[in-house]
Amino acid sequence: MKARKHYGLLILALLMALSAVLSACAGSATKPAASGSEASGENSGAAASADSNTIPVGIVHSLTGTMSISEVSVRDATLLAIEEINAAGGVLGKQLKPIVEDGASDWPTFAEKVKKLLQKDKAAVIFGGWTSSSRKAMLPVVEKEKGLLFYPVQYEGLESSPNIFYTGATTNQQIIPAVTWLLEENKKKLFLLGSDYVFPRTANKIIKEQLKADGGELVAEEYTPLGHTDYSTIINKIKQNKPDAIFNTLNGDSNVAFFKQLKDAGITPSDMPVVSVSIAEEEIKSIGASILEGHYTSWNYYQTTETPENKKFVEAFKTKYGKDRVTDDPIEAGYFGVYLWAEAVKKAGSTDVEKVKAAAKGIEFNAPNGKVTIDGDNQHVYKTVRIGQIQADGQIKEVWSTGKPVKPDPFLKTYPWGANVTNAK
Repeated sequence: MKARKHYGLLILALLMALSAVLSACAGSATKPAASGSEASGENSGAAASADSNTIPVGIVHSLTGTMSISEVSVRDATLLAIEEINAAGGVLGKQLKPIVEDGASDWPTFAEKVKKLLQKDKAAVIFGGWTSSSRKAMLPVVEKEKGLLFYPVQYEGLESSPNIFYTGATTNQQIIPAVTWLLEENKKKLFLLGSDYVFPRTANKIIKEQLKADGGELVAEEYTPLGHTDYSTIINKIKQNKPDAIFNTLNGDSNVAFFKQLKDAGITPSDMPVVSVSIAEEEIKSIGASILEGHYTSWNYYQTTETPENKKFVEAFKTKYGKDRVTDDPIEAGYFGVYLWAEAVKKAGSTDVEKVKAAAKGIEFNAPNGKVTIDGDNQHVYKTVRIGQIQADGQIKEVWSTGKPVKPDPFLKTYPWGANVTNAK
């Protein structure tokens, strides 16, 4: 009996010990996660440690679809800037962590990707977009989520969002000077050709008002969908109307079809020059310099722009991506936009959007195109305007410039006829 009693007590003791072990394990599993200073301790885990040493930044461009001809290289330039900043020590002692998304040349997709970058990835800033349709799709998302977007492409103006910095040109830094130059070259009669979306239609409204005010003449105005490839009917209209010049706001790979068909029709730059505001060195590679030679572009930067900063930029871009790659205006604006944001963050001592916006006012940076300055009134940048002629080697020779940076005027307040556009909007 004593042996049985002793055995029973032993079993009971073992059961009690097992119960205590299980209870301890359960308590450990349900213990609340550490917060505040505890979360930054040695036991917080590798993931938390890595996150504390990086700043997520979003990049969203069309890597596929009709706009990929232009946007892939802007992504590349953005990544180059991030790489350089990280190599120099990062921002606020942290490395920038790029998260790249494909807008796929589809405007609702841009909105979805921006929402994902801000909500899920907690991106401190987003760099991206090309078409105004993509920007306008992103705008309400960044405003609602209180995010920040750096937009790198020239556009039609008439916009100023508190959550967007515009590092591309607005109309008084590209389109209006180009029309003025044409008129001074005695090219009075213009044929307007554009893709059928926000930027070309609004740009052409502005051009028509400028022509009325400055003694020019609109002979015709035509639009085609993005990705359009048959320009035979429009080229026949061009022949019939006999303009002095064509002002081109086509975007994407439609330019490939248009210029090839224009040359096949026997229309040469000496007969009828085309001034384009969405064709740069990158698009010249795709279309062919032999097809575009002699035509004109209006931008703020060319690969041939002579500054010490540009020499370093072109060398760095080609070293990273290949000697056959080219730089151009949106590529350069995508590149220096990252530096402007980084400088604003350093000045603010924080990535907080409101603090960064306040710190950004008046920040200057020696970009490859020359000195750029953030205008605190509208979050656009001062930029030098340059008109260039396309050469046989695919590069662009500057033929005219403002000689100094021009203050951005997105709402055309400095033009007497500007109210006709803004009031009609």
